[in-house]
Amino acid sequence: MHSADLLIDAFGRVQETVHGAVSGLSDDELAERLDPQANSIAWLVWHLTRVQDDHVSDVAGEEQAWTAEGWVQRFGLPFDPAVTGFGHGSDDVAAVRASADLLTGYYDAVHARTLRYLGGVTDADLDRIVDESWTPAVSLGVRLVSVADEDAQHAGQAAFIRGILLRRRTSG
Repeated sequence: MHSADLLIDAFGRVQETVHGAVSGLSDDELAERLDPQANSIAWLVWHLTRVQDDHVSDVAGEEQAWTAEGWVQRFGLPFDPAVTGFGHGSDDVAAVRASADLLTGYYDAVHARTLRYLGGVTDADLDRIVDESWTPAVSLGVRLVSVADEDAQHAGQAAFIRGILLRRRTSG
């Protein structure tokens, strides 16, 4: 196994969790927030996908799926197309409403691009510095692990919220 294979597996697990978190939920359930300041499943999945799209597209040197494939128009969100969700407040979270099909469609498009990119990454490539704005500078390997880690955390948060929503359905 090569290092890229580990990353491919990690991103594959995120994809499974994303699909599991949104499957069978209504648009209202996806937008529901456990309290007025909490993130919704829709926002979490949109955000984790935007971060993956932004970061992987950057290191791959290509335009993001968000703009290149028209996802920005399909979502129709009131944000600048460059926005990924970092620094979003409560009103921004509330603005993200989307169906399970839209969320998984965008995630799957980004996932396919990620796998295509990772398929060409060698172990030696992982040492390449991709961001010098941090101390220490960020290597490709560190950037990709960071994205996979953030994605896994947010996908897990979405799955947790799903569990609460489903319990409310059966106890209500």
